[in-house]
Amino acid sequence: MKTHPIFKFNLFILSAFLIFSAATPSLAASRAELTHAPAVPPAVGKRKAQTIDVRFEAKEYKGPLAEGVQYEFWSFNGTVPGPMARVRAGDEVRFHLSNAKENVQQHNIDIHAVNGPGGGAAVNTVSPGESKVFIWKALNPGLYIYHCAAGSIVDHIANGMYGLILVEPEGGLPKVDREFYVFESEFFTSDPEDGIATFDISKGLDEHPTHVVFNGREGGLLGKNALKANAGETIRIYFGNIGPNGISSFHIIGEIFDNVYHEGGINGLVNHNIQTTLVPSAGATIVEFKVENPGTYVLVDHSIFRVAKGAIGHLVVEGKENTAVFRKEQ
Repeated sequence: MKTHPIFKFNLFILSAFLIFSAATPSLAASRAELTHAPAVPPAVGKRKAQTIDVRFEAKEYKGPLAEGVQYEFWSFNGTVPGPMARVRAGDEVRFHLSNAKENVQQHNIDIHAVNGPGGGAAVNTVSPGESKVFIWKALNPGLYIYHCAAGSIVDHIANGMYGLILVEPEGGLPKVDREFYVFESEFFTSDPEDGIATFDISKGLDEHPTHVVFNGREGGLLGKNALKANAGETIRIYFGNIGPNGISSFHIIGEIFDNVYHEGGINGLVNHNIQTTLVPSAGATIVEFKVENPGTYVLVDHSIFRVAKGAIGHLVVEGKENTAVFRKEQ
């Protein structure tokens, strides 16, 4: 029986298509730009939904926690907090998690923006030297925590494996002059041996942190690490609090938050004219305010004894004085 030429041609086209499909990823993706605190990734703006590749690597390392104290951190991408990612509602996110081969622990990631088992953690646990990928659809605009959920969870969180991911709404967020990424966390440390401290679970169980810090270490927002702005600018801070136990009373001395996106939700409740906002453990918020005058503004957790443990930072503002808003009597 002879095969009709048209049928042969169709078989050729089908075979070529299958070969091409097997060699080509089903979805072309843009790679997400990740930033380390206090930097924030570029705004999503008005772009259409697309497929985004996000790549994290679990890294265990020793680094500075306080003056004279090194700590055995567990991290994402080698910093505490981990990188900030920024996508938009409707994006399909291909999340790649690898575990550095020199690590000792298994790790995974629970992303609070994910609608799926374990926030993804159920399918992405990686041993040292291993990598895994899972795909999720960003459905809900907001600012979300992510953290490791491997093993007993508490030590992975307490050792530094957390950060923020922003899911912008369709059309993006209103433009501001400056954006910053600030993250509060507690550390429960042993007495340092040869200047190196490790996680003390008994202090964690007693909820007695040795350090309460912004952006991963004492002085993380002081001196050369201070936030900087100019008078008259509108500022947006993406603020996260991992705890793992404490609720943060976030306040900036000398400023009032014009807008507070309640518990990090977008297209939900926005409060105005707020002095101090509560941020629960494993929660986040977005605050916006205009700085009217030059000077040094102090970021604190207003559970004020935590300042002595490191929960303090500076926003240094330069520029022209606005004497209609604030001036010293001569």
